[in-house]
Amino acid sequence: MNRGILTSISAIALAQGLKILTHKKVSGKWSLKPILQTGGMPSSHSAGVASLASYVAANRGTRHIETSIAVVFGSIVMYDAQGVRRHTGEIARLVNDLEDNIETISGDFPSLEFVKREKELKELLGHQPLEVLVGALFGIFYGLASARLEDRKQDQIEA
Repeated sequence: MNRGILTSISAIALAQGLKILTHKKVSGKWSLKPILQTGGMPSSHSAGVASLASYVAANRGTRHIETSIAVVFGSIVMYDAQGVRRHTGEIARLVNDLEDNIETISGDFPSLEFVKREKELKELLGHQPLEVLVGALFGIFYGLASARLEDRKQDQIEA
């Protein structure tokens, strides 16, 4: 498999794994649920795209078109993760709260027919800017380390 793809996918997996530790630190409880959830610290989206961009830059140079593509698309992903997706999660939280309030009020008004949904809207969709920054920094260092490791292996083959 392509080393850039491996670098990016493994950065995503490691960032998702780190969410277990950050969840423990915040909540005081161990849980594997953060591995399967979106949002949280660090942003695995940011780690994935930043690792790919830094890996490509280290291998091809910062002036190469592949680096430009990786950086631009990575920036869009990170902007979306902390912008649109985060705001969608905040709106979901407001809708869930509104539904809870309507459920409470409907008890006082028998003519108000209210049917509660089985599942609430998912609230943790995006990231806070700090989560994106930490994910990006992790990804940059991881991508550079992957490129350096590849260079060392290549040097050993040539020697």
